Amino acid sequence: FKKIIQGLEQDGKLSLDAEGLVKLKKVKKEKKDKKDKKESKKRKSMDEHSTVSEEDVSKKAKSSAGDQGDITTETQETSTYVDEQYDTAPSIVNSEKSVAKPCKGNPQGVTRLFLGNLPFAVDETSLNEFLNGSVTHIKWITDQATGRFYGSAFVEVDTAENGAAAVAKAGSKLLGRPMKINFAPARPGDVWPPVKKVVSGGGQAGGSGVKAMSEKPENCCKLFIGNLSYDIDDEAITKFFANVDAEIKAVRWLHHKDSGDFKGVGFVEFWNTEACERGATLNGKNLLGRPIRIDWTD
Repeated sequence: FKKIIQGLEQDGKLSLDAEGLVKLKKVKKEKKDKKDKKESKKRKSMDEHSTVSEEDVSKKAKSSAGDQGDITTETQETSTYVDEQYDTAPSIVNSEKSVAKPCKGNPQGVTRLFLGNLPFAVDETSLNEFLNGSVTHIKWITDQATGRFYGSAFVEVDTAENGAAAVAKAGSKLLGRPMKINFAPARPGDVWPPVKKVVSGGGQAGGSGVKAMSEKPENCCKLFIGNLSYDIDDEAITKFFANVDAEIKAVRWLHHKDSGDFKGVGFVEFWNTEACERGATLNGKNLLGRPIRIDWTD
């Protein structure tokens, strides 16, 4: 026991007076108080540091926001510049034509027309002349499976007034056939006018640039030729068909009765149907700078 007391006394955990009384010292409490004080100081220091950090973070956040704003502005300005310089903004493939103003005989300002009962010999030139040069786009209607021309078309004219004038010509004859002409506004979703000025095919839009030929008559030896240059002559057309070994028997050019001016169309006759078939393969080929329009004819 004496050794234990001496050990505790040496450790400072108790004291022994002259009378032999043992007194326990409050070492743990003091240490705890010291520890609490240290922890209190530490927390205070951490709070101060935390306060500074929050202020710094706030400042950095504001600075970052400002930088982000600068970046956004710069990005927007750059985007605007690129759009202006390179036209990268989304665009419609075939933008809608501005609506024509209504006029007498055309209260809705329609410039899209349906034409029916067209002769098989009709072409861009003869049709445009019939409509007083007002045609801007033509869509020949053909069978989707066979490509056979139905004798009808959709056309776009340049003004509402010319649209009214065209409809007023309904019943007038083109190449000997009375024309059917009606207003035909494009339906929602239709791409009209077409991208190319002259197309063919079924439906309301699209098609190819070469008009399909009609059904070949039996033993056909004659072809209609249209969309010809006004510089065409017998020698030029003969050389043109000679490219496919199609020898011409006769050529007939069509002229206006009143003025005598060349209509840009004609007929060629071959010696046999085989030569005629070879000649027909040149439909759409370039002749004196223009794609020739060829079709069978009796």
